[in-house]
Amino acid sequence: MNRLSPTLSLYIGWQFIVAFVSVLLVVMGLIMLFDLIELVRRSVTADDLGLGTIVGLAALKLPHTLQDVLPFAVMIGMMFALFRLARNSELVVMRSAGVSVWQFLAPTLLLVAGLGVINLLVVNPFSANLYQTYEQLKDEIFSKRNNTLNIGVEGLWLRESSDEKQTVVHARGVRQEGSILFVKGVSLFEMDKADRFVRRYEAEDGQLLDGFFKLDEVWETSPNIQSTFHTELFLPTSISIGQVQESFAAPKTMSFWELPQFIRFSEEAGFSTRPHRLYWHSLLASPFLFCAMVLVASAFYLTTNNRLGGWTKRGLAGLGAGFMLYFFSRLTYALGLSAILPLPLAAWAPTTVAALLGLTYLFHHEDG
Repeated sequence: MNRLSPTLSLYIGWQFIVAFVSVLLVVMGLIMLFDLIELVRRSVTADDLGLGTIVGLAALKLPHTLQDVLPFAVMIGMMFALFRLARNSELVVMRSAGVSVWQFLAPTLLLVAGLGVINLLVVNPFSANLYQTYEQLKDEIFSKRNNTLNIGVEGLWLRESSDEKQTVVHARGVRQEGSILFVKGVSLFEMDKADRFVRRYEAEDGQLLDGFFKLDEVWETSPNIQSTFHTELFLPTSISIGQVQESFAAPKTMSFWELPQFIRFSEEAGFSTRPHRLYWHSLLASPFLFCAMVLVASAFYLTTNNRLGGWTKRGLAGLGAGFMLYFFSRLTYALGLSAILPLPLAAWAPTTVAALLGLTYLFHHEDG
């Protein structure tokens, strides 16, 4: 088998890049349009929400949404590139010169694999940070939440507001046992509505029970008042253990680099990390999924048939296969979350199935 020339490899890769970027720009425009429509609809219930704020929210969410559609943008971009090459008879010339399917696909596969790695290591952390900001702003604008919860490797942070006061709680360590949340290294600050400091509580241990915090061996400090020691203290709160569990950072708001440390912390605290572990496996599989989508696109469009009807049928079949793979990926993801499938199988099954389908077709028509 003759080695593919570097010039031809660069040309094939460039054709894919042009097609992929074109598809990505169209997809970005559609995503922005639909997000803007949805945000405008929701802004009816918000006060003084300007167009600039709406556009900013949509822009913050855009990179996160693109993460979900990138595999299909790769597939459609590859189909479009093959269509252009075949319609210009370039594909016919290359195949007539003895270029095999594997030589033809090698530059694109390497390019897509590199794109997947860059997306995983660089773009994903960027989009996760923007999406986390989007979620926080969305809750503040549309939900108008008075209570804020955050649990991470820095421990538990809680902000609770009422008509009379505001309370900020920090605990260095948390551990769940049944319906009780045990906290260690607790610092609780009370402030009035004008954000003036009222008092502070410091405790080594505590528990979040139904409707109140139970603190043990507590020091109470107030301005111009001598510190007071309490063996046991009960402080009312509207926070429940269910809200604490729900406050765990959503997997998609965390980057590929942050997830392993967060998973270790959560497991030590006694919380379920199945969604985060499944999401981490799906991120790890994403570069391979990009390559698999190239194989699927090639199975439908790597042909010398120039008839318009044939191209139309192949395009519709390719899009149908893409939707089926998307449905299959959502199904395996749901089965993984519900513990019906093992996590690695749920995350890697769509990539494996797509790659096998593409390889089977190409092997049959090229080497069969």
